[in-house]
Amino acid sequence: MASPDHNGNETVYHVKKGSHGSLLTVQDFNLWYGASQALFNVNMSVERGLVTALIGPSGCGKSTLLRCINRMNDLIESVRVSGRMLYEDKDIFSPRVDVIALRKTMGMVFQKPNPFPMSIFDNVVYPLRVDGIRDKRVLQETAKRALRSAALWDEVEDRLQDNALGLSGGQQQRLCIARAIAAEPDVLLMDEPCSALDPVATAKIEDLIDELKGPYTIVIVTHNMQQAARVSDN
Repeated sequence: MASPDHNGNETVYHVKKGSHGSLLTVQDFNLWYGASQALFNVNMSVERGLVTALIGPSGCGKSTLLRCINRMNDLIESVRVSGRMLYEDKDIFSPRVDVIALRKTMGMVFQKPNPFPMSIFDNVVYPLRVDGIRDKRVLQETAKRALRSAALWDEVEDRLQDNALGLSGGQQQRLCIARAIAAEPDVLLMDEPCSALDPVATAKIEDLIDELKGPYTIVIVTHNMQQAARVSDN
């Protein structure tokens, strides 16, 4: 499937059909920033439990499309959309959708690591505390589980109270992944999560993506064709 970008070029989405079933379906989806159209008739599907990579040159709309999935673009006043984006057969942009509840089902990892200026432990359990969870045992178990899942536990288990800003770039990004999965979302949205990292840290993140798929459906934006080939199913 292909969609032209705002320069008239086509962004191609190669979809490998499988038996996992579609979790997210995009139908004739368009988006405008004011009078400027950024997405043109996008049609694609995201299969449950697999890694789907969105690839293309800078400015073709990859990140814009990704941010539509959890409606982050709602925060921009000039944005309007047409078409449909179905998550488990329900229209994400329906006025009846609880946007906060939707975002809780979708963890987000950004291009640059963005740990909060607090301890490693407090970073991981932040989503739970926002939900009002105060039980220390639950918080401790969640932190350990999320850090293990993010392949970071062995590196930080003795310094959970240290400031997260003292971690290396690659560790910070894995911490952000741990924070994203602490609340057990269904989907992980990753916006060029390795672009600010060195090759060693990039390899660790790529290995982590491979380990996380299955329990999580992952959508990753990348401009790196080789990375897309390494980590994605579709």
